[in-house]
Amino acid sequence: MPNKGAPVEMNFSQHISGQFNSDLEAIRSQMMEMGGLVERQVANAIEAITTGDTTPADDIIRREDDVDRMEVAIDRECTQILVRRQPAASDLRMVLAVSRVVRDLERIGDEATKIAVHALEISGSTNSGYCQQSIRYMGAEIGKMISGALNAFARNDVDGALDVVRNDKLVDQQYSAALRELITYMMEDPRSIGQAINILWILRAIERIGDHARNISEQVIYVVSGADVRHSSITEMEERAHKDDLPHSGE
Repeated sequence: MPNKGAPVEMNFSQHISGQFNSDLEAIRSQMMEMGGLVERQVANAIEAITTGDTTPADDIIRREDDVDRMEVAIDRECTQILVRRQPAASDLRMVLAVSRVVRDLERIGDEATKIAVHALEISGSTNSGYCQQSIRYMGAEIGKMISGALNAFARNDVDGALDVVRNDKLVDQQYSAALRELITYMMEDPRSIGQAINILWILRAIERIGDHARNISEQVIYVVSGADVRHSSITEMEERAHKDDLPHSGE
C-alpha cells in the first residue's frame, strides 16, 4: 500500500513555510507603507517652512498619531514572528531589521512634526527667511535619502544604501554652515534671537532626519551581508558590505 503519511507531512511543511514567507512579506509591506507616509510628512514639513503655507503643517501634526500606531502594530507583528517562527539566519536578520527601521521611521515622523510646529510659530514673521537656502538644500537631500533608503531596503541594494550614507555627510556639512550663518544673524541683531532659535530647531530636526535615513540604510547592509555596520565609518561599511567571507542569505 502507498505510504500516505509522507505527502501529508510534506504538504504541512510547505504550508508552514509558505505562511512564514507571507508573514515576512507582510511586515515588509507594512514597513514600506509606513515609510511612504513618513516620506510625505517630511516633504510637507519642508514645504511648510519654505513656502510659509501652514496648511501642510497642520496636517502633519494631525497625522503624527497614525505614524505612532503603525510603529506599534508592526513591532508587535515582528515580536509575534520571533516567538512563533523562531527564524534563523537571513530571516532573523530581516525581522530584526524591520523592527529597527520602523523605530527610525517613527523618529523621522517626530522630527517632521517638530518642523511643522516651528513652521507655525514663525509663520508671518519678518525674520522667517533665515537660512532658507540651507533649509531648501537640506530638505531636498533628506527627501532623496529617505526615498533612497526605502528603495534600497525593498531591493536589497547595498550600493544604494551606501549612497545614502555618503549623502548624510553632505547634509551634516550644510548643517554646520547653516549654524554659522544663524549665529551671525543673532550677533548682528539680538532681537532676532527668538526666531533664530526656531530656525535652529528646524535645522536640527532636518539633520536628525538624515541620521535616521542613514540608520535605515545600515539595516539594508545588515540584512544582505550580515554585517552590523552601526557606528562604522563609510570606508568600514564599504569594506564589510562587500566582504566575500561574510555570511550570506540562507546561511
